[in-house]
Amino acid sequence: MAYHSFLLEPISCHAWNKDRTQIALCPNNHEVHIYRRDGAKWSKAHELKEHNGQVTGIDWAPESNRLVTCGTDRNAYVWTLKGNVWKPTLVILRINRAARCVKWSPKENKFAVGSGSRLISICYFEQENDWWVCKHIKKPIRSTVLSLDWHPNNVLLAAGSCDFKCRIFSAYIKEVEERPSPTPWGSKMPFGELMFESSSSCGWVHSICFSASGARVAWVSHDSTVCLADANRRMAVASLCTETLPLLAVTFITENSLVAAGHDCYPMLFTYEESQGALVFGGKLDVPKQSSQRGLTARERFQNLDKKASSDTANAAPDTLHKNSISQISVLAGGKAKCSQFCTTGMDGGMSIWDVKSLESALKDLKIK
Repeated sequence: MAYHSFLLEPISCHAWNKDRTQIALCPNNHEVHIYRRDGAKWSKAHELKEHNGQVTGIDWAPESNRLVTCGTDRNAYVWTLKGNVWKPTLVILRINRAARCVKWSPKENKFAVGSGSRLISICYFEQENDWWVCKHIKKPIRSTVLSLDWHPNNVLLAAGSCDFKCRIFSAYIKEVEERPSPTPWGSKMPFGELMFESSSSCGWVHSICFSASGARVAWVSHDSTVCLADANRRMAVASLCTETLPLLAVTFITENSLVAAGHDCYPMLFTYEESQGALVFGGKLDVPKQSSQRGLTARERFQNLDKKASSDTANAAPDTLHKNSISQISVLAGGKAKCSQFCTTGMDGGMSIWDVKSLESALKDLKIK
């Protein structure tokens, strides 16, 4: 486990480049900062300033090396590196509320933007006019779209929203791609077709993720539940109500294993028992060796005095690497099929890199399937 604190401000969102030597993140404002890894240290390489509202989503296309950002200013920009300068291109989203999330498709020929306008903008490049245009998926979304993830086939798109629903839509754009092949989620896929819709949970769907095969989709919601839908089991949904605070991020690390994190400040493992069609809590994936014995800095002592009107140092800070909520998880190495490293960023302005093998050895009774 490696932890690095970039800023005093929370990290709203982040994205990695292809070879994982650079990370783009938003320090809770309208800017995007790109840091370059220099041994064990990180140095700021670029600042992207085009948005005039908080940046809420960043995604970095690995092959084309293009960044896409969206924000509360209702805009999205595609950034292209020319020389040593990132040049923005405005995307016409046609929305009247804040954009909340953005994701490149696997083939990088389009991207999706979820917004408070109760719709998803599917954006693609129109060669004739040399600009980015979009088509809207509206029905039956009834509230803000908070999270998105693409199916490996480049067509299906999973979306989680504030109307307590997880849905899978067809985002087939005939202008830029061939007719898709049938999937376990369905065979007819005209643009905007609803392929799957969950029953109502009791919370906003904060994060959503397809498995590496695309046959499963998992999501976490504000009522502290983790859910998984399996297309190979007639879209049966396994649901687990946890005893934790609400989870904000989730990703597959194998076809049967999930890592999720949120307001409890540490990542957790969940395992899908396919034979039983059930989700099982696997354990807490944060076992710092020295945090409980470490001495407090003068600053932390003053913070504790200010918060608790006491100089008592016991339980002054969470005994975890992150000192505030984890808001995003991304796979660093191995992909969703066999992840060997994943990254978390949070409201404490910090970024942690977690090694799956070291976590396995630290928790010997934990068996990741």
